[in-house]
Amino acid sequence: MRRELLCVGDATDIATWSGTPYHFLQAGRTAGFLTGGWRLQPERLKAQRLAWNLREFLLTGRRGGFQYSEAFLSRLMAQQDVAQGPGELLSHFPLLPGGGPLARRTSFYIDATLQQLFQAYGFAKVVSPRIAEDALRRERENYLAARRIVCMSGWAARSVVQDYGADPNMVHVIPGGANLDESKLGSLTAPPRQTAPWPIRLAFVGKDIRRKNLTYLLSVADILSDRGYPVEVLAAGFPPERAVKHRLLKTVGFIDKRRDFDRFVSFVRSAHFGCLFSHAEAFGLSNREFLRLGVPVLTWDAGGMADTVPDGLGHVFRAGAAAEEVADTIAAYAEDSDAYRQLLDRVAGRAHEAGWTYALRQFAEVWNGSAARSFANLAAGSARGNLAEAVA
Repeated sequence: MRRELLCVGDATDIATWSGTPYHFLQAGRTAGFLTGGWRLQPERLKAQRLAWNLREFLLTGRRGGFQYSEAFLSRLMAQQDVAQGPGELLSHFPLLPGGGPLARRTSFYIDATLQQLFQAYGFAKVVSPRIAEDALRRERENYLAARRIVCMSGWAARSVVQDYGADPNMVHVIPGGANLDESKLGSLTAPPRQTAPWPIRLAFVGKDIRRKNLTYLLSVADILSDRGYPVEVLAAGFPPERAVKHRLLKTVGFIDKRRDFDRFVSFVRSAHFGCLFSHAEAFGLSNREFLRLGVPVLTWDAGGMADTVPDGLGHVFRAGAAAEEVADTIAAYAEDSDAYRQLLDRVAGRAHEAGWTYALRQFAEVWNGSAARSFANLAAGSARGNLAEAVA
């Protein structure tokens, strides 16, 4: 049976949604789980978007939300011959496809529900209540009609169950993989052991330095420096001129993983820890990339970030933890090279768990009837509210 992937955009284009649909699709094809991806082009609707935004502004004083509207959905889906579509669809976008016969042959793979995006990311501030309420209603209808809903984290799965009323036995948790070219990873040598002599190198990858909270990581570095530890923060993903001025910060700008793969790998592996302390984060892709390349992760238990770090491959701190707490953990490894070497060995031995190939095995198990990763099963067996230990 044909099974195709769709998203808001071209699922076959590596530039779509940070490359997540593309890498998922490539691994899915290799595993025999996916047969293809839809090549939707929302950019062709620019004129309609502008007209719609103007109308909304005149009516409500707000411009955003076109991508959640029925007008957008109907025009976007008209680009695809729906009647000749595959036997099953797997959608990254909770409003695709919208009702009708497609809903009965659709499953979803999401990083967050719209309700979570409206709240955590502040989208509700730019979307009128009317548009938001209508989108949430249609999203609920899609979830309740879907074959399955797969979430990248327990955080998202809990919302699907508690906020939308989905059957917890139909909701599953499968963390996404690192968006890296697996064909190139196979030829990489083992990462060097980042032990003494230090300086401690803390890596940050991201475009939105405010939301991803670079200043917090710099405060951790300040504490370590004040205690006498040589330390530096290595940052990539944004133009150096946008960086805050800081004595411990070294920026390298944006690294294109497609065209400069070796440079990206070298940057990541030059760090002792990959760090992500976002104010809001549906998943936390950089955490998976750090782990896939053998680098331990330090992150917060906020949004879906906790489920990006399997137990024992880093440290997950409570959201908003004092910078001193993170600094204490790093300092402990600086004082105990054996403990850090053991952490590196654990990450190296399980790095494959952060890849899409590993995720696709879990998809196959779910589609073959396994309930091991259902929200109902994970919640029952988890000792932590965010399911991080059960998901690992």
